[in-house]
Amino acid sequence: MKRGDHQRKIRPKLLYDLLLKETDEEHGIATNDIILKLREQGVSVDRKTLYEDIKLLNAYGFEVLQERGRTNYYYVVERSFDTVELKILMDAVEAARFITPKKTATLKKKIVELAARSGAEQLSTNDVKFDVVKLKNENIFYNIDTLDACIRADKKCSFLYFDYDFEGQRKYRNNSEPYVVSPLALLFSDENYYLLAIKPGRRSVSAFRVDRMDTVQMESPIAERMREGSLKNYRKKVFSMYAGEEVTVVMECDESYIDVIIDRFGFELTMLKLPSGQVRIKAEVALSPTFFGWLATSAGKVRLTAPQHAVQKYRDHLLTCLPSEEDIENAPKDGRSKEMRSFDKKESYFLKRPSEGKKEGAEASAADNRDADAENLGAE
Repeated sequence: MKRGDHQRKIRPKLLYDLLLKETDEEHGIATNDIILKLREQGVSVDRKTLYEDIKLLNAYGFEVLQERGRTNYYYVVERSFDTVELKILMDAVEAARFITPKKTATLKKKIVELAARSGAEQLSTNDVKFDVVKLKNENIFYNIDTLDACIRADKKCSFLYFDYDFEGQRKYRNNSEPYVVSPLALLFSDENYYLLAIKPGRRSVSAFRVDRMDTVQMESPIAERMREGSLKNYRKKVFSMYAGEEVTVVMECDESYIDVIIDRFGFELTMLKLPSGQVRIKAEVALSPTFFGWLATSAGKVRLTAPQHAVQKYRDHLLTCLPSEEDIENAPKDGRSKEMRSFDKKESYFLKRPSEGKKEGAEASAADNRDADAENLGAE
């Protein structure tokens, strides 16, 4: 095929890409400027072929608008995303803690490239910063891709799972042996990305943080399945991905607190207005420390009232959080104490060692304890 034939076929595509990048409804581009910019890309074009290409694009639904005058200007309005949508995507990437700083910068650059030049300039000056601690696992996208492939193929997956120790090094759970689980779904919750999965011999769902995974691989056995309705309701029942005994609970709250309740449980709640002005709510939850913590943050505006064993568990949880009289008596009275001053010249191991750390053959006792706690909770 001759060079001229290649140019004739690719020219409309290059023209439309140019208009997408350079124009919008307030910024057109003149005929002569289009011809010049295409020639800079090694594509020969004149006014006649330019008009024919624009006519062809419009005929196939790629709308190119024209502003007539002594000099004709052309522009594109319809595009996949407008500037405000791209800004929302940029802010979401900036706020997502599981996306590393390096990948955050890469994604934001790609989002800017989707905008017209005027929008790109606006997005590039976006100085919104979120108070988010970005995680450091650069394999996060690879992990997500592999896990998603396992879910779609109904295959089990295996991975190493780790915590961080005092020095910022990885400590692998399960005696540094891989977990092999049946993946169900990927879920973004409370600023983290999770894999919902079933362990061998279990029917309950466990949640694993994707950023804490290493060496993710697809396995051959077909994964166990779970009822779609059960998985759909999992997010409402589980607080901060900590599983626990699933219970139907009754709570009472001030009417002013209804927005918070809806944000947590959705609009499909059973609610009853009481003569006292309080609202009674029935909801399915998993009893866990994070659920009890959520109740405590209401400062009494939400009260757990039934069933009795759930109320007793909540009370026991609160009592374990309270310092003893001895703790209060021995606590330093101000910042001049020895315990407070001992931090003055210390530097965090995490600051000294910004890398992810090396694999360790044995788990630290702290990681063992966390693993045991997670087993009791049904969470990871």
